[in-house]
Amino acid sequence: MEIVPARSSDAPEIKRLLEVSGLPTADLRPALLERFLVLREGSALVAVIGLEGTGNAGLLRSLSVSEHLRGGGLGRRMVAAAEALALQRGIVSLYLLTTTAADYFSKLGYRDAPRDTAPARIRNTPQFSELCPSSSSFMVKTLKARP
Repeated sequence: MEIVPARSSDAPEIKRLLEVSGLPTADLRPALLERFLVLREGSALVAVIGLEGTGNAGLLRSLSVSEHLRGGGLGRRMVAAAEALALQRGIVSLYLLTTTAADYFSKLGYRDAPRDTAPARIRNTPQFSELCPSSSSFMVKTLKARP
């Protein structure tokens, strides 16, 4: 299974997968979906992750894996693909918000950060300013290019 950029035609499946995982979908629009990566098993979309950001700061969002494939490392593969894409785009600080997966992301090198340290471009995203509750864990990881 290959991780590939999302297409606008993936929107209904992306929305369904995110909703099943309890993740926000209110801000999904075609321009945003172009920043998502997906993975298919046959014709079914089984994993998704989003990457927003410009300059040196990005927002990792919307990681979801179909329930029947969880626990097999697919989430880790999706995060690694998004991190590699972030580095290609010049993003060196990757932020995320989570209400349920702080322990998971800490194992991947993300650390808790005070919300007030978020760069303006992160604070201004709908995820940060509207969709994720203020009780969400705010985490950051400094990315390093692999040799």
